[in-house]
Amino acid sequence: MTTIAKSIKPLQTITEDDAFLESVLKEANIPALMAALVHITGRADIIRQGIKPNADLFGDPQGGITAEDQAVVRANALTVLKNFRDSQGKLPPVPDEKIIKELLDFVLGAEVPDDYLEFLSSELSLHGEDAYAQPAIRDVPNELKSSAEVVVIGSGMSGILAGIKLQEAGIPFTILEKNADVGGTWLENTYPGCRVDSANHTYSYSFAPKDWPQHYSPQKVLLGYFDQIATDYKIRDYIRFNTTVQSAEFDEVSGTWTVTATSVDGITETFVAQSVITAVGQLNRPKYPDIKGIGSFDGPAFHSGRWEDSHALDGKRIGVIGTGASAFQFIPEIARRAQDIVVFQRTPPWIAPREEYHDDIPEGKHWLLNKVPFYEKWFRFLTFWRASEGLLDSVRKDEDWKNELSVGEKNDQLREMLTAYIESMVGDDPDLFDKAVPAYPPAGKRMLVDNGTWLTALKRPNVHVITDPIVEINQQGLKTQSGDQYDIDILIYGTGFQADQFLAPMKIKGKDGLELQEHWQGDPRAYLGMTIPGFPNLFCMYGPNTNIVVNGSIIFFSECEMRYILGCFALMMKEGKSTMECRQDVHDAYNELIDEGNLNMAWGAPNVRSWYKNKHGRVTQNWPFTMREFWQRTRFPNPDDYIISG
Repeated sequence: MTTIAKSIKPLQTITEDDAFLESVLKEANIPALMAALVHITGRADIIRQGIKPNADLFGDPQGGITAEDQAVVRANALTVLKNFRDSQGKLPPVPDEKIIKELLDFVLGAEVPDDYLEFLSSELSLHGEDAYAQPAIRDVPNELKSSAEVVVIGSGMSGILAGIKLQEAGIPFTILEKNADVGGTWLENTYPGCRVDSANHTYSYSFAPKDWPQHYSPQKVLLGYFDQIATDYKIRDYIRFNTTVQSAEFDEVSGTWTVTATSVDGITETFVAQSVITAVGQLNRPKYPDIKGIGSFDGPAFHSGRWEDSHALDGKRIGVIGTGASAFQFIPEIARRAQDIVVFQRTPPWIAPREEYHDDIPEGKHWLLNKVPFYEKWFRFLTFWRASEGLLDSVRKDEDWKNELSVGEKNDQLREMLTAYIESMVGDDPDLFDKAVPAYPPAGKRMLVDNGTWLTALKRPNVHVITDPIVEINQQGLKTQSGDQYDIDILIYGTGFQADQFLAPMKIKGKDGLELQEHWQGDPRAYLGMTIPGFPNLFCMYGPNTNIVVNGSIIFFSECEMRYILGCFALMMKEGKSTMECRQDVHDAYNELIDEGNLNMAWGAPNVRSWYKNKHGRVTQNWPFTMREFWQRTRFPNPDDYIISG
């Protein structure tokens, strides 16, 4: 088997003069810089001299280190980097485990629990090891792997990852992609302002870090990243583009799946494989509101997920239904061009303020990430932690809490802080302030990241926020419950996606002809979000209850999932079997645990309506526990969880 590129960067020579070094150090993240200095010098006393970050989750990214102490660290760093440059860049050995534990405690501003140590050390990957490798597959003879054909459905983020890992393992595969190119959601969503809302240094494959141009990059940059990865790892050679999967059916006699797909020119083809990996995402099928008269509007009408660039927006009256993540991003962009925008809002979003949300990463930061040994490692790790378990305690329910606007004391503190931010932006407009403050707990719905762009857009004189419910769409525009008519030129649906319709519209049949959608009946469930009783060798990526709200990047989950799937393949091959099927009792007990966990989180609150829940009010999307627990559960499959046969 081949080995994927390591996540450690080759050491670059520092040649810049003292003045340049002094200037770029002004851009440094101090906790990450101090950790890097320990690596460069081999001296752990650098973090033992009283200057320490704290665990403030919402404050200064410098961890509360004072300006005076920051100056001391920068002066020390200047001396270290000058000596490192002048000695031609010779590094001491990587510190031992005891020092690494001390460094972890230091940069996080708190003692790392013992059960987190292995997880965090793996993510940090100081020796360049693949943090999500599956060692078990390496021991399987090539002749066994070469006969285990896999069909992967989708070539978005998860599908590309599946291809890379299967290629590395030496397992033959074909990727079927309905679109003309790779990228998934980043190919399909082209609306103005589209960008990621996870910090980019964690929204990237662990084995393929990138020197991102912005902290939160726009759609074209993200599409370019996945396009480049697919090209660099030669994944395109395995993809059948413009090929839409219609069905997949399991044959109990042969223990194989037959996947039927149709090309763009109408030709139907079948693919036979031992296993199927679905990597189709959750947010790719537009959802339209159930409103009387939908489809009757005379002008252009389209969904944000299927943006139509052919329509001139300048000087037009535009109606937008919805204030979810997509509308949150495109409304500020089109407001600069339109005559008027009427925003029809059911519920406002909670906003997580990030000053750097639209900012370019300064050149000094690029230099530090690329040239200071181990700085990139610790900076990415710190970003990973702050975006992972950091907010989880603040969205967890307190058992005796009675306030419907929050689910616990910490959640209420978060609500007060976020409300104060909204007040600082629109407090001078009482009507808009009332419309902008949600009446549900923070993280009850998707929290949106912003730097003030959204609320500034709502204050524009040509933007009008309407909370009066829509009762009708007609030829001229929209009518609300109070009887007001809003005539418009263009109608845009920012109403999200059919997130709970996992794997639809594909027809997937398992054992005894069991059809998956009929089996689920609108209530999708899977063990670890990946395997389903009655459907041997069917593996889901980004499946039920693997979405995240406040902790982490979805790429983390996909990397954990692919590690687990490779473990399943290794388990079958080593036992000389061809199929494995999740046990029903294991599946059911796991989903009881998931349901209980979600009921104890803000998004499980009974007074909250969101795309996280199905029509019955059950949370079908979200993982309610820590990232560490998902990482631990997906290291390798437990044979006792499965019926392994064939």
